Amino acid sequence: MEIAIGLIIPFLGTILGSAMVFIMKNKMNEKLEKLLSGFAAGVMMSASVWSLLIPSMDMAKEQNVPPWIPSAIGFSLGIVFLLILDSIIPHLHIKKQETEGIKAKFKRETMMVLAVTLHNIPEGMAVGVTLAGTLLHNSGITIMGALVLAFGIAIQNFPEGAIISMPLKSEGMSRKKAFLYGTLSGIVEPIAGIITILLTSIVIPILPYILAFAAGAMIYVVVEELIPEAHEGTHSNISTIGIALGFVLMMILDVALG
Repeated sequence: MEIAIGLIIPFLGTILGSAMVFIMKNKMNEKLEKLLSGFAAGVMMSASVWSLLIPSMDMAKEQNVPPWIPSAIGFSLGIVFLLILDSIIPHLHIKKQETEGIKAKFKRETMMVLAVTLHNIPEGMAVGVTLAGTLLHNSGITIMGALVLAFGIAIQNFPEGAIISMPLKSEGMSRKKAFLYGTLSGIVEPIAGIITILLTSIVIPILPYILAFAAGAMIYVVVEELIPEAHEGTHSNISTIGIALGFVLMMILDVALG
């Protein structure tokens, strides 16, 4: 039951964020958008360290492996993995005109959803690998720690859901359709989580590498997309405040409850 709850919680964050399209005006306030974007980046950065890299090192010590080896290898592979996906999957970032990835004749709305979906893959992997760790009694990962990570991801998914649905509405899409597109962008998270759990149960000895892999993938998203988008244009200081708030909140949740 706890595993299912952990997989669903982040997706609920996306759903609730996308639902803001029914409450807010046609366009999100620019300062609020900057704050939320920065907040999402801060949560992901903090989760990568406290929920993934540190447990990876602790688990490596238990396996009598130098802790830096799985962390460095897994983290680097996670970066490379997202770099490849970013180069292959056709997508379009909000407020951008140039598409990225392989050229495809998709609608603009579809390309925008694919951009957010790309972000959500490592988040689903992160939740999945920590939940898988709770199934192993010697992993050092508790169910509370895994649920804290899931909750933290849900918190940062809330602004992401709003940031994808609101621009779609402002571009002329109906509220219901914009909500649906925003929701669909997050459905990849529980799917990626389930796949990661299944794979991890098969390859238990490399769990420290998979934890670090998920951290690397998340940091790629933060550095490549979230922070540049959050600091683009004016009010970049608000984005920085958001990053700090997100990082500190996630750190407190993980240390106090994990």
